[in-house]
Amino acid sequence: MKVYFRTLEFKTTKQVQLVDITREVERIVRESEVKNGICLVYAPHATGAIIANEHESGLIKDMENKLKELFPRGAGYLHDRIDDNANAHLASAFVSSSRIFPVKDGELVRGTWQNIFFVEMDGPRYSRRVVVEVLGE
Repeated sequence: MKVYFRTLEFKTTKQVQLVDITREVERIVRESEVKNGICLVYAPHATGAIIANEHESGLIKDMENKLKELFPRGAGYLHDRIDDNANAHLASAFVSSSRIFPVKDGELVRGTWQNIFFVEMDGPRYSRRVVVEVLGE
């Protein structure tokens, strides 16, 4: 079995932001030369997440707004006594820090409207990372 591991690094510019990383993940899958297997996309952050959804500007704004509505900043969370970002930790826990995609015939398998996004929930941040690991044969 082949294992191919890469890390994407980028910065975010807003408190809540969706960053489309689809093309980079697809490039890594091609570089891996794995023909059939799986691709793990993982955000090693307690205040970030990974989702798969449509890249449409209205929907992106809707998702950002919904995250702010569901997990409002400064809502009296106990963790805010330590660090003013409990909302981001809660949102990350509910959304999930990873997604797994099939790899078939050397290509990432995703739906027509499924792009891969890193979801920033505690930005802006100078440095965010996403780990991409491709496993298979």
